[in-house]
Amino acid sequence: MPKEVYEKTLQTWIEDEKAALELIAVVGKLWFDHSIELVIFRNQMVDRSASELLNLHHYAREVVRHPLSVHDTLGLAKAIYENHLAPSRLDIGRIGVQWLDEKSAYANESDFISKKLKDYIGEDKIHLKPKDVVLYGFGRIGRIAARELITQAGKGEQLRLRAIVTRDKSPDDIIKRADLLRSDSVHGHFPGTVIADVEKKCIWVNGHKIDMISAGTPEEIDYTAYGIEDALIIDNTGVWRDRASLSRHLQSKGASKVLLTAPAKGDIPNIVHGVNNHHADIDGENIWSAASCTTNAIIPVLAVIHEALGIDKGHIETVHSYTNDQNLLDNYHKKYRRGRSAALNLVITETGAESAIAKVMPELAGKFTGNAIRVPTPNVSLAVLNLQVLKATDKDTVNEIMRQAALKGNLVEQIQYSFSNELVSSDLVGNPTSSIFDSPATIVSKDGKSVVLYVWYDNEYGYTRQVIRFAKQLAGVIRLRYY
Repeated sequence: MPKEVYEKTLQTWIEDEKAALELIAVVGKLWFDHSIELVIFRNQMVDRSASELLNLHHYAREVVRHPLSVHDTLGLAKAIYENHLAPSRLDIGRIGVQWLDEKSAYANESDFISKKLKDYIGEDKIHLKPKDVVLYGFGRIGRIAARELITQAGKGEQLRLRAIVTRDKSPDDIIKRADLLRSDSVHGHFPGTVIADVEKKCIWVNGHKIDMISAGTPEEIDYTAYGIEDALIIDNTGVWRDRASLSRHLQSKGASKVLLTAPAKGDIPNIVHGVNNHHADIDGENIWSAASCTTNAIIPVLAVIHEALGIDKGHIETVHSYTNDQNLLDNYHKKYRRGRSAALNLVITETGAESAIAKVMPELAGKFTGNAIRVPTPNVSLAVLNLQVLKATDKDTVNEIMRQAALKGNLVEQIQYSFSNELVSSDLVGNPTSSIFDSPATIVSKDGKSVVLYVWYDNEYGYTRQVIRFAKQLAGVIRLRYY
């Protein structure tokens, strides 16, 4: 490479980094001053580094096939700030693509935003009433939920994490809980301040006081004694799954709704956000389930394929990272095979995915079989969907169907389209979507009727994001959205 070309390329990158740094400041002001969250094709922009933002722009260019630059999004972000929009979540990636296609018709970015988002202008367009949230249990999902609730707090107009319920035996256990929140072997160090306050029996996280309540049963707690009213209880223990036992939460003073982070039994609605949450009777039901991580991974993809091609029948095989339910070393377990060392073995076990499909998509009831293999990885799992479709197809058509679903429609928060030939599980730790579609791995039979799809998912973080999405709907704190 000639020296002058090298210098020019380097200078271009430096200018891009400077623009990214300026974009960080604008994104922060929109978030904390106006409750406006900018994302780029569902990827978080708040609390990102300049290099991360530039990498997100690269992903956007590859997926949407438009030359979207950080300078484009910076100009649009400034225009959004100037136009005083209502509290909202805006995909500046989609807005940017529209700007590139239509900018000849507008005087500048501000003119474009004022007309394209005219229905969003006016901070009085929406009024949010904060909702108190209690995490009942503080295991893998509970701690990730705590991190995410604090990260998404912004101006504090949506979900407010007020308390965490555990079965601590000693006041010093609060210190251990804080340490587990602060540092995580899978998800890394929490980028914030976590302070254990043993005297006040709470932890302080980024200025938020979170009361640590020790209790053996749900009904013995009086949340109003902690200033908590009309709270949403997110039960992430998995101990109680039927209506009778989960109703015990509603006997607590200050609790109004329950959301279970596991598949529920009986008539409790199992919700996969993006698929069947739109018909949920929020006012008429007080107990809900966010289904399982696997269900949240496979259902969005099945919904898209079923609508486009029709599904006759299929088999779901999940290759799932080991969980706390398994033993670290060989020991007794009430279920077959799970007693063998999780870190040393592939373990065949059952999955409830096939029965969960029937609860979320009744039209596919009885059409699936399913099984699972637990593998020696701590996080990120893979669902293999072997489908018999009604309409003959080919690999390119299937992949394009999924690419479009990842870009527009009701499932853009749930589905990410991967084009990488090098994708492996560790690449997806912390991915915010529930379903990462591996397009290079798609297989279609010669007759076009047999389709094998590979869908990755962060069974901890991606699932927790789904839980919080539905929690916001239950709490009535959904901002305006432009995807």
